[in-house]
Amino acid sequence: QVQLVESGGGLVQAGGSLRLSCAASGFTFNTYSMGWFRQAPGEEREFVAAASWYAYNTLYADSVKGRFTASRDNAKNMVYLQMNSLKPEDTAVYYCAVDRSPLRPVVPSDPLRYNYYGQGTQVTVSS
Repeated sequence: QVQLVESGGGLVQAGGSLRLSCAASGFTFNTYSMGWFRQAPGEEREFVAAASWYAYNTLYADSVKGRFTASRDNAKNMVYLQMNSLKPEDTAVYYCAVDRSPLRPVVPSDPLRYNYYGQGTQVTVSS
């Protein structure tokens, strides 16, 4: 049974930093790319970042490029999202998710290519 548990969210002032963590279990973690998504009230869920199953390839939404860093520790079944220079528009519930297909050579950004989202962690950035 796939389980994803996000943590690390909170309230931070603009310009601050947070590090989100996602603990994964129930599948062969080191064969699946992992994505981060976010959803603000009244908005669609959007792609934020992803780390490939082989850990050396990452992908970012233009809105977070240069500020956020996705990483993973395959030995610990953990994926992380380091968020720096946070802006009020980064306020959302953040979710990690598992790529639907193992060993995919290209990291996907399409939410439809992911499933098994966690429960989410709230990030609030005050101005």
